[in-house]
Amino acid sequence: MEKGVTSINEAQIINSFEHNIRPFGVRDKIGYMFGDLGNSFLLGIVQAFLTIYYTNVLGISGGIVGILFLISRIIDAFADVTVGRLCDITKLTPAGRFRPWIKWAKWPFCAIVIIMFLPFVKDFSSNLKIIYIFTTYLLYGIGLSCFNIPYGSLASAISSDPDQRASLSIYRSVGAAIGAGGVGFILPLIVYTTSKTGHQILSGTRLFYITIGFAILSFICYLLLYRMTTERVRAEKKEKIKVNVLLQGMIKDKALMALVVADLVVCITGSLMGMITTYMFTDYFVSKSGLSVALLFTYATTLFMAPIAKLVTQRFGKKEASVVALLFASVMYLGMYFLHLHNVTIFLTMLFLATFGQAMFNLMVWAFITDVIANHQYVTGLREDGTVYGVNSFARKVAQAIAGGAGGFMLSWIGYRSSTTGGIVQTETVLNNIYAIGTLVPFILTLTSALILLFWYPLSKKRIAHVEEELRKINSNI
Repeated sequence: MEKGVTSINEAQIINSFEHNIRPFGVRDKIGYMFGDLGNSFLLGIVQAFLTIYYTNVLGISGGIVGILFLISRIIDAFADVTVGRLCDITKLTPAGRFRPWIKWAKWPFCAIVIIMFLPFVKDFSSNLKIIYIFTTYLLYGIGLSCFNIPYGSLASAISSDPDQRASLSIYRSVGAAIGAGGVGFILPLIVYTTSKTGHQILSGTRLFYITIGFAILSFICYLLLYRMTTERVRAEKKEKIKVNVLLQGMIKDKALMALVVADLVVCITGSLMGMITTYMFTDYFVSKSGLSVALLFTYATTLFMAPIAKLVTQRFGKKEASVVALLFASVMYLGMYFLHLHNVTIFLTMLFLATFGQAMFNLMVWAFITDVIANHQYVTGLREDGTVYGVNSFARKVAQAIAGGAGGFMLSWIGYRSSTTGGIVQTETVLNNIYAIGTLVPFILTLTSALILLFWYPLSKKRIAHVEEELRKINSNI
């Protein structure tokens, strides 16, 4: 045990064979998968189309959209930490600690996403539009926190076995890939119409009705998540931990801090690419079919990687495999930047290879978090699933704020002109700058995340095995 750790502030860890609790199995994996399948229907619409909906349907400038994303995401980030802490101090119920949150939070979350795309808002005054987007986007972020923090924390409560947690991470990522890939592939073919000048115009009305349908699908997925999963690691808190003690332990946790920074950088990459890709194919390549395929690739590669991800990480380790994969992705993005491609097929081929590299980290990120939770317990003696997950989610929200703000500001900076009619043709300089943002920026960010994991993150395959063995000894003596 690490120096200074003498006890665990928890009641007995209940294993899956006691008190008639069903053993961990495929039902848990599929049930947990439904959580991100449901998320991806709603988040896929928001991430891929909200910015262009604001600029090209509501006619709001990219600068205002950037300010919206920056402010609201920072607020949401603090909401994540707050919800995470509330989850940890919530009274343990027969349904567990995290599942009750999922049961009630699905209602407001699904509703607010629908409200974000009301079609008649385009007829509001400019000031009223700004009030509308700021209010609804803030509520969206809070609703997402109330659902997603308990959902993410649930993985560490379903099983204490690291391989089983890795399986949950893979299934979760597969659910996200299926849903978001489907959204990315199908929606561009439905929600765009062609103007008289031949330009692609986003239809706000079509997008609204599609959002209603996807909200219903998400709600069904959330019901299945609740009914098919079981919390087995149930720890009733013996005493409340002071916030300053909790924060000091987290700041000193090298694994947590390294993962937070690495995930922040990767999340900036994904969020920025999700937004810029839409503009790249709408304006630079002028190809809605290319956009459809590009958004599909972003998630389809996760499905290709899923069958081998667990085998690779069991053989080489999560950290080791992710570093190599991210380095490969960075090379692909750098190649796309220097080639300055105009051929959609070649660009999509290289993008496909780049997203392969990113897919490995995305498949393992939730297993990284559960490993950090276990390591945090080993280092500090504190089992704080929700709070640790909330801290990491805080970083992801900050990343989305940075990406959303930077994306909006960059569009204004390069001279991108918003239009509600689709009649504006961007200049050659603007188009080239869109391409540069979409290739050079992800190269820099992907390379940075790989170096952070390589030189800072300490939880190698060997270290994780040692931590789990020590925790088994500790828990057996409780």
